[in-house]
Amino acid sequence: MKEITIGTKGSASLTVTASELAVNVGSGSLEVLATPVMIMLMEKAACSALEPFLEGDETTVGTQMNADHVAATPQGMKVTAQAEVTAVNGREISFCVTASDECGEIGRGTHKRFLVFGERFTQKAKAKLTR
Repeated sequence: MKEITIGTKGSASLTVTASELAVNVGSGSLEVLATPVMIMLMEKAACSALEPFLEGDETTVGTQMNADHVAATPQGMKVTAQAEVTAVNGREISFCVTASDECGEIGRGTHKRFLVFGERFTQKAKAKLTR
């Protein structure tokens, strides 16, 4: 892994479709952006920030998310998540994350990811099937 710079930013966007609504994701009964989808977008933004620093088989996995979903977003509106690296402790990377729609902030929080080697990590996970 290349040295990760504090302050590095990443982003990810989507336009809310029926498949991202709480009623269709199973996280509620309303036709608004589902909280799990907002969190997914925040994680995607964090992955985007780290992309230039990864080498070979390196990747990251999310290990912690602390997020507040503070405003609803209807179908058809664009949502953008931003992630900024706030700390690096060995293979653990911390972020400040936010999400906004076209009217303003809809979510904020903190997120942690951990650097792993893809093949080794996947093999370890699949080994659980033989237990």
